[in-house]
Amino acid sequence: MVRRKATISAVGVAVLLAFPTAAVAHPGHDLPPSSDFQKVTLDDFPGEPIALAVLPDRRVLHTARTGEVRIHEPSTGRNVLAAKIPVYQHDEEGVQGIALDPDFSRNKWVYVYYSPPLNTPSDDPSTPTVNEGDAPAEGTAADFAPFKGVMRLSRYKLTGNTLQLGTEQKILEVGTDRGQCCHVGGKIDFDSHGNLYLSTGDDSNPFFSDGYAPIDERANRNPVFDAQRSAGNTNDLRGKLLRIKPGRSGGYTIPRGNLFKPGTPKTRPEIFAMGLRNPFRFTVDPTSDVVYLADYSPDAQVANPARGPAGQGRWMAISKPANYGWPYCVAPDQPYVDYDFATGVSGAPFNCAAPVNESPHNTGLRNLPPVQKAQVIYSYAPSTQFPELGTGGIGPMGGPAYDYDPRLRSAIKWPASFDGLPLFAEWTRDYVKAFHLDRRNNVTQIDDVIPELVFDNPMDLEFGPDGALYVLEYGDGYFAENPDAQLSRFDFVRGNRTPIPVASATPTSGQAPLTVSFSSAGTADPDGDALRYAWDFNADGKVDSTAPNASYTFTTNGNYRPVLKVTDSTGRSAAAEVILPVGTLAPEVSFVTPTEDQPFSFGDTVTYEVAVTDDAPIDCARVTVTYILGHDQHGHPLSTSSGCTGQITTFVDAGHAGAGNLTAVFVASYTDTGTPPQTGSATVVLTPAA
Repeated sequence: MVRRKATISAVGVAVLLAFPTAAVAHPGHDLPPSSDFQKVTLDDFPGEPIALAVLPDRRVLHTARTGEVRIHEPSTGRNVLAAKIPVYQHDEEGVQGIALDPDFSRNKWVYVYYSPPLNTPSDDPSTPTVNEGDAPAEGTAADFAPFKGVMRLSRYKLTGNTLQLGTEQKILEVGTDRGQCCHVGGKIDFDSHGNLYLSTGDDSNPFFSDGYAPIDERANRNPVFDAQRSAGNTNDLRGKLLRIKPGRSGGYTIPRGNLFKPGTPKTRPEIFAMGLRNPFRFTVDPTSDVVYLADYSPDAQVANPARGPAGQGRWMAISKPANYGWPYCVAPDQPYVDYDFATGVSGAPFNCAAPVNESPHNTGLRNLPPVQKAQVIYSYAPSTQFPELGTGGIGPMGGPAYDYDPRLRSAIKWPASFDGLPLFAEWTRDYVKAFHLDRRNNVTQIDDVIPELVFDNPMDLEFGPDGALYVLEYGDGYFAENPDAQLSRFDFVRGNRTPIPVASATPTSGQAPLTVSFSSAGTADPDGDALRYAWDFNADGKVDSTAPNASYTFTTNGNYRPVLKVTDSTGRSAAAEVILPVGTLAPEVSFVTPTEDQPFSFGDTVTYEVAVTDDAPIDCARVTVTYILGHDQHGHPLSTSSGCTGQITTFVDAGHAGAGNLTAVFVASYTDTGTPPQTGSATVVLTPAA
């Protein structure tokens, strides 16, 4: 497989307890310019990046949705595979959140939120016209039952650079409806009392609701089309912010002050906040325990008096238990309309002051808490209240609040001007902003954060123990390791800057024994300092050469990541890696049909044929093809099929109808049985006919 050269770029109805308000920042203080910062790439090959956690020693755990947990090791520059967690992957499922125990330095616990495989049906490649992995949209409870699954919160011991999967302690499970899209993500964080917070999506299919509230109550429809069963259900853990206290040997207890007191009929005491659609990212303020949470928007481009408001992204500072309204209201003054999917007739707007859940899928309370308003609400068009947020897609991410420590000795820590400012990232708009808050947590000022440096689809953000900002960037693309995906660190520069390494290898693959020439050509130091070179060709943590250019013979087949670490005269260092498969060649994957830019109409059934060329026999059962609804630079995976041939029916939700840049994306992947196994992939994008 051809990979890009690894480089590091410098540009590149509860009893409520009193909760403290957020630490007040300093409105009006100017933030430093982008020229005072430097972006350093830590892992240029992170898989499909999802979440990160920075360890006390500055190693960085980061996950890929497909199950890989990697550790960036700054002492060597390596990115080590710490674990491969088996996961169920349909649509957005896989590994989601990761976090450290508050007492990690002593107990070494790492928390992971993921989708265990279970016995959920999967596609049979011998039946190319049927996808057994897709749950039926219509049927009976018996038809839907095989697709009942869970998202699981567990913890594992970290020993060295290995996440010990055999030490798993299960903490909590969230029931899900599998085989349909979407919203199963989860972020994990802790407050100052050791309480664990977990955000959960509404696990609802939004693609047949015209971009408004998915509240389809028809008896023959899969319950996945009704978010009242999850986000609007007081007896369900989905579409919530949960707050629990992990037990000593797994499990958990309920801390005081959640939304529903333990023992309240038809409620779950784990719920801290409800009425959330897809709260993909949040962070607990390190000094106040206020939760800064962002919630994703539905897709309606414009308001419809018969259905409800246009799509709205939300950011809230949660200091007490609350109901934020989904799927009934965006805010107290923005209700959706009670729409009958069977008749197509609209009823009255929902009562946001006293919402009522009358869905036949509801197992919780009928009368819900009143809807609370988020501090920030914005849509696709310019916001009159927050024009600094700009225009475009809606992908809000609740980032961390900086806690400046004047005693911390760090050459890269962020300055005091950011102290107390929660960061807000916009995944679709490629930026990070800083919010200034008053004592009631209202946003009084919004500042750009180093706008001249690139935040390429920021996926997760966290300040490290060194005071620098660590970011996972998803890049532009669809459910794969995109060319511009990376783990990066944003440093505040004091004095010298970090060197910029470049590493390359010739040849880039072959059978063992394989002699490879390595070059550091292109490596530079922004300050002109002399550099020291350290090559680790087999990535075992030991230096193999200190020459700028060197050669090495690989005697055993394997997938290697040779590392070049360069260090300047002040001790600042950075590393670059090369992806080097030694052994069988990576398969070449291509689509025979459909072809790039092939015209089609949404609703068409597309027949696909995938060609694979490899130096080992081809097993078509190992081919997977995923259909993704492309919208601008992101997408929604809607179906996955297996086999070299098959059929997938395309569709577009009405919420995207009329939106620009809609495409049908097909991604084929094949992993061979070589030593070691290699993977190839191909992507085609189909263009809707005019």
